[in-house]
Amino acid sequence: MTAPNFDETALIELAASCRYSPKRWSRVAWDWGMGELSDYEGPRPWQDDINDIIGSHLANPETRFQPLKVSVASGHGIGKSAEMGMLSNWAMSCFADCKIVTTANTEGQLRTKTAPEIGKWFRMSITSHWFDIQTMSIKSRDPERGESWRQDFIPWSEHNTEAFAGLHNKGKIILLLFDEASKIHDKVWEVAEGALTDENTVIIWVVFGNPTRNSGRFRECFRRFRHRWVGRQIDSRTVPGTNKAFLQQLVDDNGEDSDIVKVRVRGQFPSQSAMQFISADDVDRARAVHLRKDQYSFAPVIIGVDPAWTGDDSLEIMLRQGLYSKSLASLPRNDNDVEVANLLARLETEYGADAVFIDAGYGTGIYSAGQVMGRSWRLIWFSGKPIDPGYYNKRAEMWGMKKQWLKAGGAIDPKDEALYQDLIGPETVPRLDGKILLESKEDMKARGLPSPNKADSLALTFAEPVAKKVAVGSGHVQPHQVQVDYDPLE
Repeated sequence: MTAPNFDETALIELAASCRYSPKRWSRVAWDWGMGELSDYEGPRPWQDDINDIIGSHLANPETRFQPLKVSVASGHGIGKSAEMGMLSNWAMSCFADCKIVTTANTEGQLRTKTAPEIGKWFRMSITSHWFDIQTMSIKSRDPERGESWRQDFIPWSEHNTEAFAGLHNKGKIILLLFDEASKIHDKVWEVAEGALTDENTVIIWVVFGNPTRNSGRFRECFRRFRHRWVGRQIDSRTVPGTNKAFLQQLVDDNGEDSDIVKVRVRGQFPSQSAMQFISADDVDRARAVHLRKDQYSFAPVIIGVDPAWTGDDSLEIMLRQGLYSKSLASLPRNDNDVEVANLLARLETEYGADAVFIDAGYGTGIYSAGQVMGRSWRLIWFSGKPIDPGYYNKRAEMWGMKKQWLKAGGAIDPKDEALYQDLIGPETVPRLDGKILLESKEDMKARGLPSPNKADSLALTFAEPVAKKVAVGSGHVQPHQVQVDYDPLE
């Protein structure tokens, strides 16, 4: 079925009839089984599924003008770009003054792969003569509507998100497409959400990607925000046209449950990303641990304090006693060191802490105020020399001990989402000498992740071996030499 078989009136009527059915449009707008599509009888089942989700959403007047968000994580070779091409052509053909913004993980990916593939599907469509297909845009050929009826391929930058902030099309339709979404900066996701506020507007946001990272907004589409997204995880082996022999080789060589097979074949997120220091599996297990008090009450009580270092960070105070942990305070940045020190002193007394460790980077004022109060708190320099020579600095060593603690049965609050995200966020930095070094807070922010202050405060509880104190006389204490928490040389 090609455009010459239709007069323009019939073609317009066909497009209008498919407005709420991208699945039907995908069947009639291309010559399946002919030319470039000679090996294909029609869209793949998973593509039909996505089109059905969108069609059902639009067919229902109660949901039509509510934003629809669809996330697709998959192995390789399933035809993500083809689906983006079909969806783009459907929206542009069936809705007047449609606006589409498409981005990808890098400008190179967008310019050399995503945009050309979508352009190919426009050229093969029965409405190809309706559109001017350029390298980084597709516009209506109507001279009066080329600026209001268009698709733009926009490279993203966390420092320049204006193009996404301006995505509005009140009363009409917006289609937002992310390709290779795992590596798109969280700031872009946040700004893009601003496009979801127009009333009486069809708004569809579809994100595609290989699940390469265990942190970031794409990962959270399937975890923390899964109730906001319609999620699909697609195994490449279930998709017609993929190289089944090669996929089986990956399984045979690496194992069904290996991370390489999870990411490249099964469309599952890895247990641990390539550079990720603490795996999601370890943290998930820690969330499921339930301890009786007698299983940790014998151990020293240790408090870690990580002060906020920029305005959007929080000051975190964590307690750990053996395998037990608890958040004591999470506060906005507070430059009143005396006020914070008073709070810390109260918590130290309330919980009978045997040691308090404070990040020296921004905690010297709190420490000094504590000295005036007669408190024996300790400053810990993250950049200081570790005891274990396998670590580059003290911070890496403390995180290493925390990782061992998690594997040994450490327990965290299953409802503490911030701590969960902090623990799985940091990546290692490769070094020629083989020493373990974690990326800095600045580098994490450059990747779109928040500063892991809560996890750093928990790490501080591993700063030094701690002996449990025992009462002597009238309220005085002295170290008890029996229970010592975590010797870093073990």
